[in-house]
Amino acid sequence: MSHTSRILPGQKAPDLKIQTTDGDHWDLSQQSPKNFTVLVFYRGLHCPVCQKTLEALNSKLEKFSDKGVNVLALSMDDEVRARKSKQDWDIYNVLLGHSLSAETARNWGLYLSEAIKDAEPRIFSEPGLFIIRPDQTLYAVSIQSMPFARPGLDDVLSAIDFILEKDYPPRGTMASADHEKAA
Repeated sequence: MSHTSRILPGQKAPDLKIQTTDGDHWDLSQQSPKNFTVLVFYRGLHCPVCQKTLEALNSKLEKFSDKGVNVLALSMDDEVRARKSKQDWDIYNVLLGHSLSAETARNWGLYLSEAIKDAEPRIFSEPGLFIIRPDQTLYAVSIQSMPFARPGLDDVLSAIDFILEKDYPPRGTMASADHEKAA
């Protein structure tokens, strides 16, 4: 039995309500982007790869916005650690969610890890990137079990252009059991 659930493109994304470092409550069901919401789950303050990813995101937020895409980066870090990331990293424009629960991370199919260094929280989620339609339907997902091999943000931006230009449907909509039945 898997410790993570699998949500498939074409299905309704799990509910997500989270506190942000600017003191607001963010709710996925209340988002109304023109095209997509992109969720960037990151490991936390301890992760230098996450810092680079979120700093790159900060520099590309206007491009996402121009494409009708809202972006939220979030982690299991508590408010203090998230605020430190916001303060220490060059991510001043990134909307940053914090205090993601392990249960919610599992609902999104994220991998969880235990600390192997003192600087790491006891438990944290590994990275994931989700592209969600305005009706809260999951369009695409990329989940990692390590800090490495994340999709490049320029690739994500190009993919959004392609999706919108070609009206490209979500892929990966069948579970393995569905595929075996269809074969």
